[in-house]
Amino acid sequence: MIRIRGMYFSGTKTTEKVVECIADRLYNELHSIESDLKRASSIDFTPPKARERTYRFDENDVIVFGVPVIAGRVPNVLLGFLDTLAGGGALAIPIVLYGNRNFDDALIELRNILSDKGFRPFAAGAFIGEHSFSRKLAAGRPDEKDLEIAGAFAAKAGQKLLQIVRGEIPYEGPVPVDGQEPIRPYYKPRDRQGNHINILKVKPKLDKSKCDGCGICVHVCPMGSIKPEEPGVVNGICIKCCGCEKLCPQGAMYFDDPGYLYHKEELELGYADRKEPNIFI
Repeated sequence: MIRIRGMYFSGTKTTEKVVECIADRLYNELHSIESDLKRASSIDFTPPKARERTYRFDENDVIVFGVPVIAGRVPNVLLGFLDTLAGGGALAIPIVLYGNRNFDDALIELRNILSDKGFRPFAAGAFIGEHSFSRKLAAGRPDEKDLEIAGAFAAKAGQKLLQIVRGEIPYEGPVPVDGQEPIRPYYKPRDRQGNHINILKVKPKLDKSKCDGCGICVHVCPMGSIKPEEPGVVNGICIKCCGCEKLCPQGAMYFDDPGYLYHKEELELGYADRKEPNIFI
């Protein structure tokens, strides 16, 4: 039985949307011609507790594996968790989602991590989602066109998948993707004079006059840095996924750090042109 499932980290649901689209299309394309096929439940490892488990797969699994791009790389806060994975020969489709600037070396890094952990990456893609910092940059993406491309990609990947599973073609190693090796350092935002803008310790703030204590921010924080007894207050690590800010129904979360706001505006000005997904099969 071949099990197709998505697996993703997705602070604002954009990576989730692309991964689920691809996994669903893979199943829909193949189940009528391959009877031993199952659409298994997806694994969302965004919540901290989900990353406390060890996930093991085998050669009957097909994993559409998605992460966001942070500073041109796989988020460093995920590296420890990713090191616990046991691929067991599972076929994999690494997917990265970036905010319209560039995915740099994130896709080749994710592909290599999965390969090193025993997965067999046979197709891959870099897709675009609304930038976590902004409501203007790649606004509303992935949109209908993106999901059409994701679906077409899944259909082509499905053909290759069947050929590998049926022994018609060999698995010849990780799919070639764009990126550089050795992996480059994390992207650093800079001002127009080339000076580094350090936003690593920047956190969102809470407008208490707007907060109704609903606790959505507590639930969506992937680092567990907002506690139930203090909704809206970020007391731990903040990776600036901006889930708490974007998903707060009252608009009570906000950023006011000058460097952060400057960088956000520079991104909006410098990367306004629409980028299109990159796919590799």
